[in-house]
Amino acid sequence: MIKPSETSVSLETLVSLCKRRGFVFPAADIYGGINGVYDFGPLGTLMKKNIRKAWLTSLENKWGSVVELEGSLLAPEAVWKASGHVEGFHDPMIDCKNCKHRYRADDTDLSKGCPHCGKNDWTEVRNFNMMFKTQLGALEGASSTCYLRPETAQAIFVNFKNVLSTCRVKVPFGIAQAGKSFRNEITPKQFLFRMREFEQMEIEWFCKPETSNDFLQQWIDHRLAFYKAIGISSEKIRVREHTKDELAHYAARCVDVEYLFPFGWKEIEGIAHRGAFDLTQHSNHSGKDLAVFDEETKESYMPHVVEASVGTDRLFLTLLYDSYFEDEVEGEKRIVLKIDPTIAPITAAFMPLVKKLSEPVEKLYHAAKRAGLSVQVDDSGASIGKRYRRQDEIGTPFCITYDFESEQDHCVTVRHRDTTKQERIAIEKLMDYLHSHLTKGTRNA
Repeated sequence: MIKPSETSVSLETLVSLCKRRGFVFPAADIYGGINGVYDFGPLGTLMKKNIRKAWLTSLENKWGSVVELEGSLLAPEAVWKASGHVEGFHDPMIDCKNCKHRYRADDTDLSKGCPHCGKNDWTEVRNFNMMFKTQLGALEGASSTCYLRPETAQAIFVNFKNVLSTCRVKVPFGIAQAGKSFRNEITPKQFLFRMREFEQMEIEWFCKPETSNDFLQQWIDHRLAFYKAIGISSEKIRVREHTKDELAHYAARCVDVEYLFPFGWKEIEGIAHRGAFDLTQHSNHSGKDLAVFDEETKESYMPHVVEASVGTDRLFLTLLYDSYFEDEVEGEKRIVLKIDPTIAPITAAFMPLVKKLSEPVEKLYHAAKRAGLSVQVDDSGASIGKRYRRQDEIGTPFCITYDFESEQDHCVTVRHRDTTKQERIAIEKLMDYLHSHLTKGTRNA
């Protein structure tokens, strides 16, 4: 078993790397930032796009169809009353009377005093609803009250019958959605791990009640296979079953897929047996029948739901932690992100050995773009070694150098990120070579 103390990279190191290389910036940075909110830079945006693509591909299965939905960020209060969020979506909050700092009571050792000032002078613990409330239109009133969604799932449930009637899908089937959610966290912390504005990727799997327990286990196995496929270390992934006293109000059973961060084992995905709670609640509150008619039994039933929900930003952070390595190459310290090639923001960097060879490199670059690859040109005046190091630090799997010999032999040198191995590849075969390696992965090459 790996202990948290054995994980080498610190959170501060990753935060610095993300800002330095254009993965993640503090939101409104020139105005001092906003706690718990971040902007994703060019490299971060590319990487998140690849994460979403890999996740969506991973949902393909032999049990039934999966369709996509893009729900609204705003929903009326009635939706959140039905789901239980208005009454039950709270965290326990406590304030230090001395310095006025505010904390989550269940995430702070109150016996040791305030983490900020050290005083042991607390207010009473009280519930704090984490939803962002607002008003639609110019007039305020109960009819205009709405909330930014604290999760993506409810848009799927309220559109269940719309999808069923328009997409010609049959139970069992899934509705998938990736998008933003908002929670007014009392104490956002640990960079991308706990934020006020974040992204989720969820699938709600609708099935017959008698098959739901089997589907829960199948989805647990299916999701674990996803993390293996994108190269996350298996010894740092585990499944933890929720105890009865921590189950959400809607869950008959729930497990967390956890990763071993430097700050301990933490959830990156929740997989829950939600039963018929959500559809039943929305059916009762809206007055609309959300049951399904079974042609075989000639009876109606309320489908059960198995949910698999992963935080996109948490997975982003997990991949950075898991892929970060430091070693020595040619007597110099090297920082390298050994990200799976399908997730890496840049697949290949094209480098002319000297500036005068830039024109043929530009042709290769555009050919790679047409082939659907995410590539860039590094034609700076730095040495080829320094350019390699720069690409290693952002996780680029392949560096391709065009040199003077390329003019005669029509080949380029391909350098592999993880092993630093170099090989000569014919230019006419280069695109096929890169595409083939994208499916193989390079971490253990």
